[in-house]
This record gives sequence, C-alpha cells and structure tokens, in this order.
Amino acid sequence: MTDAPETPAAQPVPDPAAAGQRCGLIAIVGKPNVGKSTLLNALVQQKISITSNKAQTTRHRITGIRTVGKAQFVFVDTPGFQTRHNTALNKSLNKTVLGAVGDVDLVLFVVEAGKFLPADAKVLELLKPGIPALLVANKLDEVHRRGDIAPWLQEMQKRHAFTEFVPMSAKNAKDVERLFGICEKYLPEQPFWYAPDELTDRSEKFLASETVREKLFRFTGDELPYTSTVVIDKFEEEPSPKHGRMVKIAATIVVERDGHKAMVIGDKGERLKRIGTEARQELEKLMGAKVFLELWVKVRSGWADDEARVRSFGYE
Repeated sequence: MTDAPETPAAQPVPDPAAAGQRCGLIAIVGKPNVGKSTLLNALVQQKISITSNKAQTTRHRITGIRTVGKAQFVFVDTPGFQTRHNTALNKSLNKTVLGAVGDVDLVLFVVEAGKFLPADAKVLELLKPGIPALLVANKLDEVHRRGDIAPWLQEMQKRHAFTEFVPMSAKNAKDVERLFGICEKYLPEQPFWYAPDELTDRSEKFLASETVREKLFRFTGDELPYTSTVVIDKFEEEPSPKHGRMVKIAATIVVERDGHKAMVIGDKGERLKRIGTEARQELEKLMGAKVFLELWVKVRSGWADDEARVRSFGYE
C-alpha cells in the first residue's frame, strides 16, 4: 500500500486590493518650534499632535496616518532635538528623535524658510546616509523677500544632499497636498499597515493627556518650566442614553515647585478651571463623546532629573 501524497501547505491568497499599494514611514524632524506638529496635523487633517510656542511641546513619537488613493503615509512627529537641557527627560526626548530618524523610508527635515541656526545644524547631523531627506522650508508665508530664498536653498544643498526642496507653509492646504505627491514616490510598494480610515496609533487616553498639557502651556506661557507634565489617573468609558458615549477622566498636572502650583491654579482657581474647560471641549470634539474632566495639581520636585520617575510618567 503506497503512502498518500502529502497535502501541500496552504498558500496565502493575495489580496487584489493591495496590488499597487505603497506604504512607508516618514519622519518629521527639526529643532524646536519650526512647525513640525502643525505640519503633522495638517497632513492628517486632524489634530493629533499638540502645539504651543514652548520648546519641546511634543514629547513622544506621535504617529499620524493618512491614506490617499493607493498610498498610505505613516508620519512620525518627533520632539524637537535640543542640547540646552541635560535632564533625564531631555535625554529621553532626544533618544526618541534618534530612534525615529534611523528606521524610516523618508525624512522631512523641517526648517524655517530662509533661516539656518546652530540648533538646525545639530538636527541635520542626525540624518543617516542612504535615507532620502526632503528639505521642508516651512513658514514661507513669513518670508517678505522671496528673492532671498533661491541663494539660501543653494547654501542648504551644500550642507546636505537633500533629494528635493519643498518651500511651503503648513497653514496652506495646497502646499500640504503638494507634499503628498512629492513623498509618494519614496514609499515602498507594499500593502497598507493600517485601515484606510485610521489617523493615529495613539490611544484616546494618551491624547487626553496631551490635550491637557497643551492647554497648560497655552495658559501659562513662559512662566511655567517646560518640565511640567500631565498624568492620567483615571480614564473610564460608559454608555450614555443621552449622549451615546461618555468618558470620565481624572488627570494630575505635575509641577516642580509650590510657586508653579499656585501659578497653574490661578486666582480663586480661575486658570485651572479655564485649562480644564478648554481641554474638555476639545476632547469632546476629538472623541465624539460627552467628557467629564477632573484636574489636580501636585508638586514633584526634581522629577525631570529622575530617570525612574521619567519612565513612570510614560517617557521612553
């Protein structure tokens, strides 16, 4: 009696919809306050990365996803790389930038159009050979003499072998859409990693923390040190017959001194109330839910220099 022939292993059935698709990682890098987060939000058409005038508002690797036709762009917004502070927190943020630039298909090196400062040069040194990089000359709308841009671009080409120059403004919708066409050809041909309607890989809990931190910096300006942070203590969701969905959030604003705590709370609690109200309203739009937000302020002196506490607060 002869042995029965072996059954061939099942082969994966190719997805016809994936034919011709492109997908890849694009890092957005630059010094603090060049408009990286504003650019990411414009590219994704949704606010997923917080913005303020304070340096290093972005503290995490934020992924924004946009699918256009047969191309899926997975953008990575990074903290602004800087050497001004040497705390455990700052080391963690710079490590995030270094990790992002070495493992992508394309780098968007963002600078202010017409400018190149020592802080820009520090970031430029991080770019890896072999990974294509576009020079995104942002804030073009703030340049009064456009004739100065051409010689500046020639000077920038001497600094690094950029594959293309993209003078633009992240606030101009046509400029943003043009950037997609430029980036698409650098994406590898492969199936999408995410569903076409996904916008970010970050959780709502994370976005809640970031939204409160943005309002904190917006309403305290330069008075409050950049080391202040926000920790989510409770994030609970429950159905609501009236609102469809209800989310209860309790968050702690962590500062380093009693004086900073008083500053955040404000006269008769008015500033803390305003921070909470604006954060809640924005979160309701973002989540499509009724949000109840409780805020507390606690002093944790020296936390930004404590590696264990930096990790416990969610930094890598």
